[in-house]
Amino acid sequence: MEKLQESMYKLIVETSTNLPKDVRRVIQRAKEKESAGTRSAMALHTITNNIKMADDNISPICQDTGMPTFKIKTPVGVNQLVIKEAIYAAIEQATKDGKLRPNSVDSLFGNNSGNNLGAGTPVVKFEQWEKDYIDARLILKGGGCENKNIQYSLPCELEGLGKAGRDLDGIRKCLMHAVYQAQGQGCSAGVIGVGIGGDRTSGYELAKEQLFRSLDDENQIPELRQLEEYVMENANKLGIGTMGFGGETTLLGCKIGVYNRLPASFYVSVAYNCWAYRRLGVTISPETGEIAQWLYQEGDDTLQPAAAEAAADVQEQREIVLQAPITEEQIRELRVGDVVTLNGMMYTGRDAIHKHLTDNDCPVDLNGQVIYHCGPVVMKDSEGKYHIKASGPTTSIREEPYQGDIMKKFGIRAVIGKGGMGEKTLAALQEHGGVYLNAIGGAAQYYAECIKEVVGVDFLEFGIPEAMWHLRIDGFKAVVTMDSHGNSLHADVDKTSLERLAQFKEPVFK
Repeated sequence: MEKLQESMYKLIVETSTNLPKDVRRVIQRAKEKESAGTRSAMALHTITNNIKMADDNISPICQDTGMPTFKIKTPVGVNQLVIKEAIYAAIEQATKDGKLRPNSVDSLFGNNSGNNLGAGTPVVKFEQWEKDYIDARLILKGGGCENKNIQYSLPCELEGLGKAGRDLDGIRKCLMHAVYQAQGQGCSAGVIGVGIGGDRTSGYELAKEQLFRSLDDENQIPELRQLEEYVMENANKLGIGTMGFGGETTLLGCKIGVYNRLPASFYVSVAYNCWAYRRLGVTISPETGEIAQWLYQEGDDTLQPAAAEAAADVQEQREIVLQAPITEEQIRELRVGDVVTLNGMMYTGRDAIHKHLTDNDCPVDLNGQVIYHCGPVVMKDSEGKYHIKASGPTTSIREEPYQGDIMKKFGIRAVIGKGGMGEKTLAALQEHGGVYLNAIGGAAQYYAECIKEVVGVDFLEFGIPEAMWHLRIDGFKAVVTMDSHGNSLHADVDKTSLERLAQFKEPVFK
């Protein structure tokens, strides 16, 4: 039991902090394909440097360590209850050590368990097989990309593509639409796992199962292999790009599986995964509990960190340094495309904070301040001082019902997140004099280095991810993607990618 728990702990830590080699290779190819000097190129430079920092620090690649999902194959006769007990103990220890963020929240009352254990958390799927070793695989899939999962019931009408029927061409249209609808909110460039058929539940499970495949493998079904190749080639013509900034690479992988279905039902289920594709596996001796082999680590690691000067070389950009608190006049001078470097104070605020502030006062003066959509990984040292171990942005669109009103109520001048926001927030930015700054999703180590001190914390009762952390920052860079003049890069990319999507309306597969 002790050795088995140790092996599961190692699997958790490596999955959270060490991106597999097949993923590193496709990110390197994306970097080489991207046009130099673009915002997408800058984002890819930041991503590759973040991956190296996570390696060096043995810290989470992304602060959202997601829902731990284990897929375990065991020989006949192996006690699966013992394995589950070892997984639970390893999850709790990894959370305590700051390798996982406490993400398990009671759905009725909003209480965070604090140790990633609770009803349904983690997810552990067992399967017996006739081999004589344990095959244990883990995927950490964050909430931002989980929210971009989508399921289609054929036949249906799809925006930009028209009717999708119950055939291979209808499936093709669904997959193109699935990539389009994710935009930059799921931390593109991403990977899609696809489940064709089944029922509503098994279809999604099949889709997630495809994410356990290596990006280098080939589908054994010729028709699905052809479809995977088609989607990989053409989804990257939509121009959504890394972080939704526009660019050459929108999709890093497409893996498709198929189940039989009921005559009355035809589902196409898509599991979207971000570029921080944290998926690893091990083989384990059932006698000793020790790791015999690591999976997904075959081949070379071709990923090359970016030079600082290359990362900063964005075409036609303006670089502006701002010290919080920020004035309305300073905000009104910003335009979409500007790169802003922030210094001073910054306050985190996610779903619970925004809902609370709608009807309550704030314990700190937010006039002229910056709100960061972030749920960090936080550790407390022996002296009781907090330290931020990982702190990338969360998906902002969840705060759309609150954001504009909150900004006007408290005088907030800048909001940082990822994926952009909607028309209500854009109108408030224009009326109030505010700006939306897009940070690089998943770059949790890169941004943690910009946080110099945790000055304080409020609402810790909401849980570590949802608390309001008071952070002193230095050199925190993000891109203006929504300004106070009614301009939105996200709306522009959505419009152009929808126009490009329409070119794939005509049948391809007969």
